[in-house]
Amino acid sequence: MRALIWLIGIFAIAVGIAMIAGPNDGYVLVALPPWRAQLSLNLLIVLLIGGFALGYLLLRLASRTLALPGQVARWRGRRRREKADRALHGAVNALFEGRYSQALKSASSAYAAADGSSMAALVAARAAHALHDDGRYREWLGHAAEHGKDTEVARLMTEAELAIERRSFEEAAARLETLRQAGHRHIALLRLESRVASALGRWEELVRITRQLRKHKALTDEQAAPRLRRGHVERMKELAADPAALAAYWREIPAAELQDRGLIERVLPVLAAAGQGALARRQVERLLDDGWDSALARGYAFCADGEGDARACLQKAEGWLQRQPEDAGLLFALGRLCIGAQLWGKAQSYLEASLHLAPAIDTHLALAHLLEQVERPQEAQQHYRAAAEKVSGGVSGGVSGRISGGSSGRLLGDAAA
Repeated sequence: MRALIWLIGIFAIAVGIAMIAGPNDGYVLVALPPWRAQLSLNLLIVLLIGGFALGYLLLRLASRTLALPGQVARWRGRRRREKADRALHGAVNALFEGRYSQALKSASSAYAAADGSSMAALVAARAAHALHDDGRYREWLGHAAEHGKDTEVARLMTEAELAIERRSFEEAAARLETLRQAGHRHIALLRLESRVASALGRWEELVRITRQLRKHKALTDEQAAPRLRRGHVERMKELAADPAALAAYWREIPAAELQDRGLIERVLPVLAAAGQGALARRQVERLLDDGWDSALARGYAFCADGEGDARACLQKAEGWLQRQPEDAGLLFALGRLCIGAQLWGKAQSYLEASLHLAPAIDTHLALAHLLEQVERPQEAQQHYRAAAEKVSGGVSGGVSGRISGGSSGRLLGDAAA
């Protein structure tokens, strides 16, 4: 159908030209002494059109001939780039597959084919690092650095991440500091900074970065809680020698983070050792009133800093005992509070009741210390031996893993005194 339309069109054009040219009997006289030529006007028009077309074709042919070397060069460059892209794709694929030798080989080919691709250099550096080839790793990082500012962020992030993998945390911190000073604060950077802060013991920095990650939805509340807990506990241990600074740090912790029962259990021994246990008393009471937790109730023993505090805490704890009469953790706390209030008989009763329900190391130690206080050394020695047997046998005796270490250490110190 299309061919028929073209045929009809050509015939229509031919008929139109014939109708226009037929009545035209004009002529053109061309004089170039001593020659003279007389041409039909129609023939002259045909010659002019044909000459223009021929000249145009000759010019196009000449221009294309002259442009041919450039086109060949561009074609070769395109082929080289395509080869480099295929090699880089293969290198990345091999890197993710764990075929590091092949990844290094393909990345080297991509780098050579692309006249120095920064991405190929970084892939090669990662592959060399995975092969534990530090020489080639440094060499490829040097190649990546030759590209200056264009790939500086990618290079520094790669260096920081790989430095963390080989536990060179100071080097990683230096790279991340460079990025931070340049104004980069994206999530991937914050993740690396949190790992470095945790490894180097920069606890306040860990807490700050974790809060930022949680704010940017990069961490859920459940994921952020263990990091915040560790940061707070370790920082408070560092401040334990300065009670005033410790108290100031405690007061700066947001109320939402103080809802973490694991955090409260771990810091109670630290606060008590610094004579600041009463700071956490109200928070512990609120948490236990909201929902019972035997391990947290056991830690309530650390909330009294003197005989007066011990009696006030004892009154509150005895109120809980009416609802939780067989809770070993609460009974242990009551025994410890009675020791603080110098109520020796009640203390022994509570500790023995706790020991009956859940034989625990710290309960044995507390009871042994109490018996020494009332000059019953032989009975005290029995509890020391029982505690030692549990330690040697690796038996936790029902003590919560979150608090037994701190409370046992405190009680061991008490017993030694």
